Amino acid sequence: MRLLLDTHALLWWILDSKDLSQKARRALTVLDNEVYISAATAWEIATKSRLGKLPAADPFVHSIGDSLHKLGFQELAISVDHAQRAGLLPGNHRDPFDRLLIAQAMAENLILVSNEKVFDEYHVQRLW
Repeated sequence: MRLLLDTHALLWWILDSKDLSQKARRALTVLDNEVYISAATAWEIATKSRLGKLPAADPFVHSIGDSLHKLGFQELAISVDHAQRAGLLPGNHRDPFDRLLIAQAMAENLILVSNEKVFDEYHVQRLW
């Protein structure tokens, strides 16, 4: 499987939180699965950490890239196509980070690992 982690899924994996579903946890331990982290996730973590809204991320906010590589996760850059798709997505969901992840999952044929049920409205594959 080719997986794209939502921000909370990445944080819960790193922090070994019980909030991460067992299904998601199992998928992340399968060596054959490719796990991607969007540049949007790094942007969201850094932004929310700076604003004091994500204190759990403070210990690694300055080394997100290194942390991803140590975990064996791959970076997913944001392309013009991804940004355009995100901007053109229908609906009222206003979270720009979520919209970008949805667009990337669709464009790159990735399964989005997230507890966000609103993603289902966009007919993106979601694992939780």
